[in-house]
Amino acid sequence: MSQAPPLPVTFRPTRTRVVLLSVGVAAFAVITAVALILPTLSPGEKSSFVFTGLLFFGVLALLSRPHVTADAQGLTVVNLTTKRRLEWAEVLRVNLRPGDPWVYLDLADGTSLPAMGIQPGIAKEQAITDAKALRALAEEHGTHGGTGAHGPEGATG
Repeated sequence: MSQAPPLPVTFRPTRTRVVLLSVGVAAFAVITAVALILPTLSPGEKSSFVFTGLLFFGVLALLSRPHVTADAQGLTVVNLTTKRRLEWAEVLRVNLRPGDPWVYLDLADGTSLPAMGIQPGIAKEQAITDAKALRALAEEHGTHGGTGAHGPEGATG
């Protein structure tokens, strides 16, 4: 079992976030520059170019939003458009299986919650480390005697 990190702790796909926000800023800058450089565009057309660049940046910023924050009381899972607060007792299992796009939390109510803040994407080793740390926290703070909050041995993905 991995050692649980000190609380509070936030897990997020940092490399993915940096790439998304960098591409968003670059795309906005290029689209805006094109709008300002083209002499044949009317002010309305230029505005629509800038708006399109902002919209593109907004979508990429939304994609960079996911994170999982753990504190003494439980977890806050922030995905693309949703935010959910969980008590430690609600988290039965932390799973990151080979091929999974992100961690899944098996919950006491029988449902599963994706935790998109830990995703293998372009930082597989970091995601595995984060999944093990979250699993250790769930085992340490959960009320299930340390028997529930685990996934496949090694948490490879």
